[in-house]
Amino acid sequence: MHIGITGTGSYIPTITTLNTDFINHTFLNTDGSPIPNSNEVIIEKFKKITGIAERRYAKKELNTSDIAYLAAERAIEDAKIDKETIDYIIVAHNFGDVTYGQTQADTLPSLATRVKHLLQIKNPKCIAYDILFGCPGWIQGMIQAYAFIKAGLANKCLVIGAETLSRVIDPYDRDSMIYSDGAGATIVENTENTGDILAHNAATFAHNEANYLFFGKSYNKEENNNTRYIKMHGRKIYEFAVTHVPQAMKECLDKSGVDINDVKKIFIHQANEKMDEAIVQRFYKLYNKPMPEDIMPMNIYKLGNSSVATVPTLFDLVKRGKLENHAVKKGDVVIFASVGAGMNINAIVYRY
Repeated sequence: MHIGITGTGSYIPTITTLNTDFINHTFLNTDGSPIPNSNEVIIEKFKKITGIAERRYAKKELNTSDIAYLAAERAIEDAKIDKETIDYIIVAHNFGDVTYGQTQADTLPSLATRVKHLLQIKNPKCIAYDILFGCPGWIQGMIQAYAFIKAGLANKCLVIGAETLSRVIDPYDRDSMIYSDGAGATIVENTENTGDILAHNAATFAHNEANYLFFGKSYNKEENNNTRYIKMHGRKIYEFAVTHVPQAMKECLDKSGVDINDVKKIFIHQANEKMDEAIVQRFYKLYNKPMPEDIMPMNIYKLGNSSVATVPTLFDLVKRGKLENHAVKKGDVVIFASVGAGMNINAIVYRY
């Protein structure tokens, strides 16, 4: 049995926002006091740490379910399948549809239901549901699709990661520059002519770590409404990620039986360039090896952090030869890995 990816698709929003577009923003500390540094210094430090120079935002008429649908259409076309034969549609997101200019999440009906409707799939046996698992949501959806197929409950699954984080950010928070919008989709099938999911691993740390990412009020204390925005304890997340993600990746690779030297690419959640580099370096250190050059494709510098969409979008772009100096070919072993709200971590070892 080979359970693998037969089609990929992504939607990259068309609105580009540069770091310099934040030059006139008012950035505040958590207590509402002004940050003493100039915006030029704030932006320079931000770029040095995160690697982000620009990010993409969705047009105001598009919601998360819309861009999820657009990515799904491309994945279905790439896989050359009849959409009516899809058994499950699994949509990973965190905030539902957030209408432009609003911050209230709309999740009724589910985004997966909306995607199925937009695809005009008539088959009632095509089950559509959402998954909330933080940034690792798409990988977790892939694990669930794999489990359904392996158990004989499905033959084809559509797994999507989509988010419009630009609509849930506090403009007074420096971290607002991190977030972006995007969508990536994959078709997972049990066929002879496909790659193979060799191993997977996942964990939830919710003792002291549950609220490292949370919803909180604006740093502007003059805002008297109850609107809340995505917030995070960045230092705690960094320390958590570099401590736990490398070990989770190692457990997954060891379970797969693949030698570390045979890994060709690591598609890691595009959260923060320095954090991602530290994770992969520590992963290789567990095998007493240096991190190879070009092992870790990155597109965060142009696309920002679109949460659940980063890994499937990155994989789609590399697969289509749209990321310079990076490619995958038949038989290559790659690792998908992510970390995010929960705190959740997961990984998949995949033979392309």
